[in-house]
Amino acid sequence: MFVLVLLLVPIVEVFAFIGVGLAIGWLLASALLIGTSLLGVPLLRIQGRAALQRVSSALSEHRPPGGAALDGALGFLGCILLVAPGFVTDVLGALLLFPPTRALLRRWISRRYARRVMSFAATAARFGPGGRAVWPADVDSTAVEDDQHRLGA
Repeated sequence: MFVLVLLLVPIVEVFAFIGVGLAIGWLLASALLIGTSLLGVPLLRIQGRAALQRVSSALSEHRPPGGAALDGALGFLGCILLVAPGFVTDVLGALLLFPPTRALLRRWISRRYARRVMSFAATAARFGPGGRAVWPADVDSTAVEDDQHRLGA
């Protein structure tokens, strides 16, 4: 699936560039493509700092940092998509930079993967340091009392 995406994205980007070039002109399409890539670089720095600040403030306020970290990762991905050349990736990147779009995607990711993460964490805790596996006892045994003088002690 990943290989298919790697092959299809450049093809889609070429067709999108041809379509935009025919609609607004090749020179303007090229300038727009270069401009969005140059705009993505400072936004990448800004989003990175903002993400670190949100996670840090969540930790200092004793709130779970997962939402802030995921929000920061989505903003970072949006900037990366802006830096990557192509109109389709620029549109996807711009959508990820808007907080309402990020909130919707964050909610979808949280719902989709929360159960998997919790299952993995429960499984990994059994085998981690200090983690004790709780296995049901299935051994039958009996206890016998012996006299101390018969044992030679």
